[in-house]
Amino acid sequence: MAKTRVYLDWNATAPMRPQAKAAMLQAMDLQGNPSSVHAEGRAARKIIEDARANIAKAVGARSADVVFTSGGTEANALALVPGLRRNGDVATRLIVSAIEHSSVRSGGRFPVEDVQTAPVTSSGVVDLERLRALLADGAPALVSVMLANNETGAIQPIAEIAELVHAAHGILHVDAVQGFGKIDIDINALNIDLLSVSAHKIGGSKGTGALILTERLSGYEPLIAAGGQEKGRRGGTENLPGIAAFGAAVAAHLDAGAAAMARMQKLRTKLETGLQAVTPEMTVFSSDVPRLPNTTLFSAPSMKAETAVIAFDLEGMAVSSGSACSSGKVHASPVLTAMGVAPETAQGAVRLSLGWDTTEAEIQYLLEAWRSLSNVLVRSSDVVG
Repeated sequence: MAKTRVYLDWNATAPMRPQAKAAMLQAMDLQGNPSSVHAEGRAARKIIEDARANIAKAVGARSADVVFTSGGTEANALALVPGLRRNGDVATRLIVSAIEHSSVRSGGRFPVEDVQTAPVTSSGVVDLERLRALLADGAPALVSVMLANNETGAIQPIAEIAELVHAAHGILHVDAVQGFGKIDIDINALNIDLLSVSAHKIGGSKGTGALILTERLSGYEPLIAAGGQEKGRRGGTENLPGIAAFGAAVAAHLDAGAAAMARMQKLRTKLETGLQAVTPEMTVFSSDVPRLPNTTLFSAPSMKAETAVIAFDLEGMAVSSGSACSSGKVHASPVLTAMGVAPETAQGAVRLSLGWDTTEAEIQYLLEAWRSLSNVLVRSSDVVG
């Protein structure tokens, strides 16, 4: 195969879907403010409400529960607010898992002294017994757990977590930014109270997201109250082009259905099998638990992630050393540290993430390149130990 660019960093951001780009350009030509009552304003409002309906359908929520934001980080900040009520119980403290995105680990609007951390197992999933103990030791809590980890792809046992949280009179927030569009989500079947999603992970534009705030909750306080937009839950004129693109991207995802996810899983299996055939001593993190169908985080003896990412790039492949929000910073991954991974193994972790138009030829191209790259990046197996 001739040298080309292969994009395998979809967990950092997905390329815009053609449908999303077309919807965004069309919305840019509209003149009306969505809050205006004239014809131009109503046309803009219809685009927003159609997008809201698509997002609600994708997660089994009511359209009225979808609040548009500037992205997943803001959606998380909106969710993490003291004083939320569910069935009369008030959440006065926050529990977050040890592998959360930095926007959740920061604690939102909770004082630092009211934030606790729930440990995870060596497989990268929440330790349910440790969470149970935290819930029993104090007042009702708002618990924030991601649907699937952005680095390892490990899918969290949300239904079981919801059962524990609600039995302790708590509230459950789920950051679904990475899982949205890669696995099925039913907010009611999983008994989730708040759900964060983002547009650019599913093929929409950057700078748009949403918080699904279910009717089971009360006591919500917006970050931006002025203006009255989004039913007073998030002030400021809505980002019409971004929301239009978001809605179109979700519609395209719904049209693709389960077949697209199954295809990604098949390609990931080919990828991991091929890598391990060349480097049998490599580690694939969270391989013993359910993972996103598109995500592989691996490490090999003596490999340095920074060097590996550059080497892949020079060979025409975009990969990541982990979370894009932490790229360029030389420190151990908080996710791998929480999993108890040895520093010398964690420092070599490279993430490969696939998307809806990743091809078998691109996977084969990477595997062929790995045969030569591994000779430079990885300590030979006869030296191991």
